[in-house]
Amino acid sequence: MTATKEKSLVIVESPAKSKTIKKILGDGFQIEASFGHVRNLPSKDPATENLGFDVNKDFEPKFEIIQGKQQVVKKLNDIAKKVDKIYLASDPDREGEAIAWHVRQLLKVPDEKILRIVFNEITPKAVKYSVENPRAIDMDMVQAQQTRQILDKLVGFKLSPVLWKQIGNRNLSAGRVQSVALRMICEREEEIEAFVPQEYWSIHADLEKEGKVFEAELSKIKDKPIEKTIKNSEEAQKIVEELQSPDTNYEVSKVTKKSMKRKPTAPFITSTLQRAASSKLGFGVSKTMQVAQKLYEGMEIDGTPVGLITYMRTDSVRVSDDAQAMAKDFILANFGEKYYPETPNVYVKGKQNVQDAHEAIRPSYPERTPESIKKYLDNDQYKLYKLIWDKFMSSQMSNAEIANKSIEIKAGDYTLKAGTSKVTFDGFLKLYNDAEEDEKADDAKIPDLEKGDKVTCKKVNPKQHFTQPPPRYNEASLVKALEEYGIGRPSTYATIITVIQTRKYVEKKDKALHPTLLGRTVSKQLVAQFADIMDYKFTAGMENKLDQIAEKKAVWNKVLKDFYAPFIQEVDKALQNSERVKIESKIKCPNCGKPMVLRTSKFGTQFLGCSGFPDCKTMMSLNALSEENEENHESEVCEEKCEKCGSDMIFKNGPYGKYMECTNADCKNRKPYRKSTGVKCPKCGEGMIVERKSKRGTIFYGCDKYPNCDFTLWNEPTGEKCPDCGSLLVKKVLKKGTTITCSSIKCHYKKELEGENGES
Repeated sequence: MTATKEKSLVIVESPAKSKTIKKILGDGFQIEASFGHVRNLPSKDPATENLGFDVNKDFEPKFEIIQGKQQVVKKLNDIAKKVDKIYLASDPDREGEAIAWHVRQLLKVPDEKILRIVFNEITPKAVKYSVENPRAIDMDMVQAQQTRQILDKLVGFKLSPVLWKQIGNRNLSAGRVQSVALRMICEREEEIEAFVPQEYWSIHADLEKEGKVFEAELSKIKDKPIEKTIKNSEEAQKIVEELQSPDTNYEVSKVTKKSMKRKPTAPFITSTLQRAASSKLGFGVSKTMQVAQKLYEGMEIDGTPVGLITYMRTDSVRVSDDAQAMAKDFILANFGEKYYPETPNVYVKGKQNVQDAHEAIRPSYPERTPESIKKYLDNDQYKLYKLIWDKFMSSQMSNAEIANKSIEIKAGDYTLKAGTSKVTFDGFLKLYNDAEEDEKADDAKIPDLEKGDKVTCKKVNPKQHFTQPPPRYNEASLVKALEEYGIGRPSTYATIITVIQTRKYVEKKDKALHPTLLGRTVSKQLVAQFADIMDYKFTAGMENKLDQIAEKKAVWNKVLKDFYAPFIQEVDKALQNSERVKIESKIKCPNCGKPMVLRTSKFGTQFLGCSGFPDCKTMMSLNALSEENEENHESEVCEEKCEKCGSDMIFKNGPYGKYMECTNADCKNRKPYRKSTGVKCPKCGEGMIVERKSKRGTIFYGCDKYPNCDFTLWNEPTGEKCPDCGSLLVKKVLKKGTTITCSSIKCHYKKELEGENGES
C-alpha cells in the first residue's frame, strides 16, 4: 500500500502572494488569503460604551468578524476541515502575528493541525525553511498589537467628542500618533511665520595664478572666522575696498591636501526607503509602500511569479549571511576585487544588536539586476527596485576615496579660502550616492599652489544673503522627524501621513505639507488640554512600552491601566469647557469688514462665512485661504495652457473663488480652477483627474479633458491601483473612519485606514 499524500493549507494575508508561494510549495499545498484582518473591535457595543473592550475588566477586548468577511471565514473553515495541516503565513510583524491569531480563533479544527510560519522573503529557500520549522503564535506580539489597537481607539473615541463640542464639527476626530504628527507640522508653520530674515553678506574674490583664474571666499578677519557677521552693504563695501586696494598683497598661507575614505551606508529600512524614494524618485510615502508591497509579494518573471525584495516593513539593518555571500560573488564577478572590502560590511542601527528579527530591505536575488528584469516591471516598479538593488549592493562594496585640497590665502587682515574634492576611487559610489550631488571633480580649476606663492586679485564680488526660515515638512522629512522622535513604527508612517491629509488637517502644496486653518485649530485645542497625549516624549515612551510588551518586559493591561486614569481625568476636565471655538481666518468680510470664520455645512462641506452672521450672510469658497498669504497671486502663472489659443493661463481670485484666465488679451478665455489630484485619467490616458462640482454643489472627480473624456469618480483617487483588479483605488471618508476601496463596482477590495479610534 502506498501512503496517502498529505494535503496542507497555507493562509496568507494577500492573494497577490498566492501564485508565488504556490509555485514554490507545489501541488500538495493549497494557498488561500484572509484578505487582511478578519476580526476587529466592534464599532457598536453598548456594554462597553462602543469601545469594544471593558475598562473595568482589565481592558478585556471583544472581537467580531469584520463586515463582509463572513464568506472568507466560511471558505477557510471549509477547506481547513479537509486538509491535514494548516500553516498561518501572514506577514512577519505584529499586525501579521495578530492576523494569524484571529484566523486561528475562527478555525474550527484541532490545535495540533495549525502551525505558524514566517518568512522575510518569498524565495524557495525561505518559504521551504519556514514550512520545515514552524512555531507557535507569539502571544506577546499579539498582545502588543492589541494594546496599540485599544490605546488608539480609546484616545480617538474620548478625544473626538471634545473637538465636536468645542469646534462644533462632528466630522472631526483625533488620533494618538497622528495628532502629534499634526502638531509637528503646525509648530513648524508657526516657526516660519515668526521668522524674521536677517541680512548678511559674503565676499568672493576672483584670483589668478599663471593665467588660471579661480574663486576664493572670505573666511576670516584678523584670524577670527566670519559666520554671517557682515550685516550690511556698508560693512561689505568697506571690506571690498580694502581687498581691491593696490597695497593689498595676496599670498598663499596654507595648503592642505588630505585623502579621506567615505564609507557606504546601511541598506534601506522602511523610513530610509520612503525618504530616498521621495527625494530621488518623487514618490509619496503611500505610493512607495504600495509599489514595494508588489515587489515583495511577487512579479511574473518568464511566466513564473517571483518575490523580488525582502519584507518592506522593518527597522533592522541586518543582512543575512546568504545575501552577503551572493552580493560578494556578484561584486567580484562584475566589478573586480578592488570593489569588495577586505572584510564584509556589517551594520548596526543605534544600540540594537545586529541579530534582530528582520533583515534590511534588499533584493531577494542580488543576481537579478534591475536591467535584466526591466521588461517585466512597470516604470514605478523598475525605479523602486533599482533604488533598492543599488542601495543594497553599494552597502556591500568598498569605501570610496576622496582627495580634498584646501588653500588659505592671506590678504592683509583677511583670509580667503578655496577648496575642492575629487573622487580618486569611486568604490560604492559606482552604484549609489546618498548625497544629492556628486563630489566635484574640479581640482584642475585651482592651479597647483604652494605656501608662499603670490596670486593676483582680478575682482572682488560682494553677495547679499538673507537667513532662511526652516523648511516646511514634506512627506520624507516628516517620516525622518517621526523616526528621530521615536514616534510611530515602520508600518504606521504611511497611514499617519495619509490620514492627516484625508481629514483636511494638512494639504500638500508643491510637495510641502501645509497645515490648514482647521488643522491648526484642532492642534491648538488638543495641545492646550491634553499635554501628555500631544507630548513628543510621552508618545515615544508609549511606543517603547509597546515594544516591551512584545519582548515580555511589560504586562499589556498594566500599561493600559497606567495610561487610563490620568487620561480620563483630562478628558472629563476638557468636556466641562463649554466655550465654543471660532476658527477665524485673516480674511476680512468684503461687505462688513468682520473676520471670516471657517464653517461646516450640514452636509460636511467647509466654507468661509462672515463672523457677523446672521446680520451679514457673506460666504466665500475655501480657495480664498490659499491666497491669504501669497503675494502677487494675481499674476501667478499656472502650469495649464489655454486650450483656445495656447497662451499661458494665470490664477485670479473672484467672488466665487479661484479661477484661471488666459494672458492673451485677444482671447480672454476663463475657466474655473480645478484642484488636481495628480492622478492620470485611466480612460483617455491624457488628462488629469481634477476636483469638480455638480450643479448642486456636490464635489466629484473627473477628467480635465471633459467633454472629450467623460471619466468620473465620486471619491478622491489615491493614485494607486487595486492589487486585485488593477482599477484605481479611492478614499471613502465615513463617520467611523477612512477606507481605501476599489473604484470598480465589481471588485470588493477594501483597506481600512484610521477611523476616529486612532491609527490602524
